[in-house]
Amino acid sequence: MTTPATTPETFPGASDFVREIVREDLADGTYARVQTRFPPEPNGYLHIGHAKAIFQDFGVAEDFGGVCKLRLDDTNPESEEVEYVEAIVEDIEWLGFEPAEVLHASDYFGQLYEWAEYLVDRGLAYVDEQDAETISQQRGGYGAPGVESPFRDRPPVESLDLLRRMRAGEFPDGAMALRAKIDMQSDNMWLRDPVMYRIRHAHHHNTGDEWVIYPTYDWAHGQSDAIEGVTHSMCTLEFDVHRPLYDWFLDHLPLPYDRPKQIEFARLEFTHTVTSKRRLKKLVDDAVVDGWDDARMPTLRGMRRRGYPASAIKEFLHEIGNSRTNARHAFEAFEAVVRRQLNLTAQRRMAVLEPLRLTLTNWPVDEAGEPVVEYVELANNPENEDDGVRSVPFTGSLFIEREDFAEVPPPRFFRLSPGREVRLRGAYFVTAQDVVKDEDGTVVEVLATFDPETRGGNAPDGRRVKSTMHWVSAPHAVDATAHLYDRLFTAEVPGGSTGEPLDDLNPTSREVRHAKVEAALAEVEPGEVVQFERLGYFALDPDAEMLFHRTVGLRDEWAAIQRAQQKRGQQKK
Repeated sequence: MTTPATTPETFPGASDFVREIVREDLADGTYARVQTRFPPEPNGYLHIGHAKAIFQDFGVAEDFGGVCKLRLDDTNPESEEVEYVEAIVEDIEWLGFEPAEVLHASDYFGQLYEWAEYLVDRGLAYVDEQDAETISQQRGGYGAPGVESPFRDRPPVESLDLLRRMRAGEFPDGAMALRAKIDMQSDNMWLRDPVMYRIRHAHHHNTGDEWVIYPTYDWAHGQSDAIEGVTHSMCTLEFDVHRPLYDWFLDHLPLPYDRPKQIEFARLEFTHTVTSKRRLKKLVDDAVVDGWDDARMPTLRGMRRRGYPASAIKEFLHEIGNSRTNARHAFEAFEAVVRRQLNLTAQRRMAVLEPLRLTLTNWPVDEAGEPVVEYVELANNPENEDDGVRSVPFTGSLFIEREDFAEVPPPRFFRLSPGREVRLRGAYFVTAQDVVKDEDGTVVEVLATFDPETRGGNAPDGRRVKSTMHWVSAPHAVDATAHLYDRLFTAEVPGGSTGEPLDDLNPTSREVRHAKVEAALAEVEPGEVVQFERLGYFALDPDAEMLFHRTVGLRDEWAAIQRAQQKRGQQKK
């Protein structure tokens, strides 16, 4: 017997009732081992909501010395594709897990069919020749009784004959269905003679054209768990009402292993986010986003492109723990974890997103009349001395951020303006003297002088400046594109006011900037995240050349939200 883990490693210290159940089951001998599964339907790409299930399913197995298998719940041939299957495997690996085995619900179609005949033969299932709409209407509703099908009491031998003919492909789609015979008056709607098989003459990505009848989720799911030997079948809270049906099927079948136990936990929901596959697919189909891996999407592929570390997802899940109460978490809280991790690991570099030329009119030239090139040393990451320093070229022709200069400065503007002195990061103090404008009157160049005594960014006479600005040497600058992101949905709860989340789409969720960046950024590896000093953390796109996605800004929005909430609480008191 496997010894129960006393301190789970995946969520150390986190509140997690699921692990308590597993621990008790091992301690009292309900199970002598732990086996879990992650069973996504391959009809789209995995999203952040799936991440919680993945960490639960694989994490519980790891913590208790068990195994977790990936099972593709492929019972709807019209909507499933091999592309999604491959993506699911890759996304799980990105999160740091490797399935003990990759399986398909369709691998069990033969056994499921045999068990269907088993139930029919015992009068526990029957073939209903009514159409799907009629069957749905006859189920009634909450507080409204169900209506029994006129075919409910047909002899088992007759249902068995029809089921075999359904299997042989004699009937068109929708002509009939196999239903479990349970209780049409049950308060639980899922027990009102649920459909087990429906006719679908459709090509399947795994079984080809072998089958023309396909099992429903409820018929395939629990039985697949049983076939595989799953002990703990974890799913989100919306499947709580399915559990009596899950148990009913298992109670009436000759199982090859111990009966699995279904456990429901709260799903992961975020503000300003939609995780409905149907709605995400519409965003892709309508070209609202560039694809399933668009950096604004809550898909795992989109989040990876954006630069969110998989380890940050794990840490956030640890912080919120697990419960049986659904809650919507502030996305800013997750980004605070991302920011905290990247602060420790990301290399620092300088980039100018809206370039404005700064010319130092007193900058020296060499004997050939060419501007002198100096080099300043800057820390690669002040949080980690082992990352060392880098040499960055500095010249008399620079790029600064356009917003760092104001010809007529507003109140409390401490950056560069005529007559004002500022520090250039790691280099010199400079003072703006004049500007050059284009025909429209827009400033296109700032003329300034530098103080050669302030090399390194400090004045020997002890004078201080109120602003330090980043910069890029113009002759050494590399062109790059930066994508800046806002929330994809404007409302905290998309669709909260209209019922349709897509009504709350943010039309300005992405801004494109044509940047000038220091040459070291040309050496960044695809997918690597670096900090653009003063601007935020940016990930290099894995496919497009010199395209950077802003992962998160430097400002801790979650801390600001918490302070505001605390202030409101104090005011109420």
